[in-house]
Amino acid sequence: MKHDVIKGVIFALILAVPSYYLGISFPIIGGPVFGILIGMLFALLPRSTSFEAGISFTGKKILQYSIIFLGFEMNLFHVMKVGSQSLSVMLFTLITAFGVAWWIGKLLKLNTMISTLIGAGTAICGGSAIAAVAPVIGAKDRDITLSISTIFLFNVIAVFIFPFLGHAIGMSDFGFGMWSGTAVNDTSSVVAVGYSYSPEAGYFATIVKLTRALMIVPVCLLFSFITTRSQNNGEDLNFRRIFPWFILWFVVASVINTAGILPEQVSAMLGNIGKFGIVLSMCAIGLNTKIWDLLRNGGRPIALGFCCSVAVACMSLAVQHIEGIL
Repeated sequence: MKHDVIKGVIFALILAVPSYYLGISFPIIGGPVFGILIGMLFALLPRSTSFEAGISFTGKKILQYSIIFLGFEMNLFHVMKVGSQSLSVMLFTLITAFGVAWWIGKLLKLNTMISTLIGAGTAICGGSAIAAVAPVIGAKDRDITLSISTIFLFNVIAVFIFPFLGHAIGMSDFGFGMWSGTAVNDTSSVVAVGYSYSPEAGYFATIVKLTRALMIVPVCLLFSFITTRSQNNGEDLNFRRIFPWFILWFVVASVINTAGILPEQVSAMLGNIGKFGIVLSMCAIGLNTKIWDLLRNGGRPIALGFCCSVAVACMSLAVQHIEGIL
């Protein structure tokens, strides 16, 4: 790694350490959001251009490496068991999130990048999905920051609203776990929502959520194909060039964890490295974000996030009702 790259990485690393531990202390907010916020604060200060190469490297390459490490937390046996019970709900909520994001995004005149990222964050797993899809579609740091900030807002709202609504409707532990696991975005928020309802609902919601996270793989592959095809104007595509290889390694890491090749403590450590890497990358993205731009343009992404969140929550309930799960 070149000296000028190391300098920017270290700068982001200094900000990432407190962000990570703040995320542990306040899991509802989460380390990635703290990373973006702290990065944005330091972006207000003048800095040498010698930091830029490392900050860019952290926000792009280290972000991809971090997604790979997250695979070491994935147990494919759990995925297969839960998938048979929740696949239809997940597929319908996935289609709903992207459909509403595209339609409402057009009405709000948002750029395609932001609409896609908010759709991905709502459909799959919040900030992690945004982090995975962003490099595939070539999203700018500002788009990533707006999207993650929007998803964070509705994560917090869900923690207070979902348990109340679940009790008001009279949902079973199984049904509520399915609902929160498919309709709440970030993993920490899913855990908070599920366990505030009941231990059984919390356990099932967490498994559904982890299963839902695997949708990152086909979604990234699809957007890689669409993005490259549009840039090539329909010409023949080079598969090796368009394939998001970090997603393949994410799957490999999941297989390794499922097979029990590594001790459980090692897999947990590698997963934590991935989580820290996400926070580190978000610090770098925050450093490239101007807070005034967010304040001027944040209203429309929030409106889109609201529409996507409501649509996904309603679709999850509708599919469960049709299948007799509720």
